[in-house]
Amino acid sequence: MPTSHQNPNAMSKIPTELTKRYYTIGEVAEMFEVSKSLIRFWEQEFDFLRPYKSSKGERRFTADNIKQFETIYHLVKDKGYTLSGAKKALKEEKDFLKQKNKTLKTLKQIRGFLEDLKHEI
Repeated sequence: MPTSHQNPNAMSKIPTELTKRYYTIGEVAEMFEVSKSLIRFWEQEFDFLRPYKSSKGERRFTADNIKQFETIYHLVKDKGYTLSGAKKALKEEKDFLKQKNKTLKTLKQIRGFLEDLKHEI
């Protein structure tokens, strides 16, 4: 998920290296100093935050899930966004990245055309 809203000077709550394959909800709650219920709530609010659930229903967070959670945490807790404001900001960034990728693809096609044309001359 997008991370440009993160301040590079802000202290990351994530340990420098996430070495385990999965982290429990308790470990994630401890990393961010939040309650497990807040994590479960945000999981319901943000459709892209979907940790793996074991057969017992226990949540298992990957490093990517934790980075997604950190993005939400940064917007809501550090920058003071409301949940709807954070959702809007994330959607706008996602739309921007889609448009950027589409533009890059078009530019690469144009470049290829121009290179072909150059070789024909």
